Amino acid sequence: MRVLRALARLVAAAALAWDAYLHAHLADRYDAVSGSIGQGDLFRIEAGLAALAALLVLAWRRVPGDLFAWLVATGGLALLLIYRCVDVGTLGPFPDMYEPHWYRDKRLAVVAQAIAVLATIFLLLTPVRRARRRGAHAAGRRRGRARGTG
Repeated sequence: MRVLRALARLVAAAALAWDAYLHAHLADRYDAVSGSIGQGDLFRIEAGLAALAALLVLAWRRVPGDLFAWLVATGGLALLLIYRCVDVGTLGPFPDMYEPHWYRDKRLAVVAQAIAVLATIFLLLTPVRRARRRGAHAAGRRRGRARGTG
């Protein structure tokens, strides 16, 4: 299970990093779409959140980091699909981001986010087995006594 979790971490981080790259790369193309907050700025925020999530999944390796990564990937995927399929219009400070057309980078972002969602779900649903220090220490003392050394 440890190897599968490590592989899921690598896959999630790679997918989130790819998502971050795509959003950062596309941000300047969307600067013209603006309300109080521009769509290009939202793409930059998504890029930053995805990059942070990738780092947390790799470096922190704790449930809160995995949950953050899941939220970033799931939220990004949901928004992309909603704005692809539904003309929501302008919402408060957010511009009208309806874009019904598929293009290569959009498809790649969907794939990256979907992969990150699946990998982080795996991380969140599989148990982490950690030896407790107190329990491991007590077990070591019991073995030592059994051998007559403790």
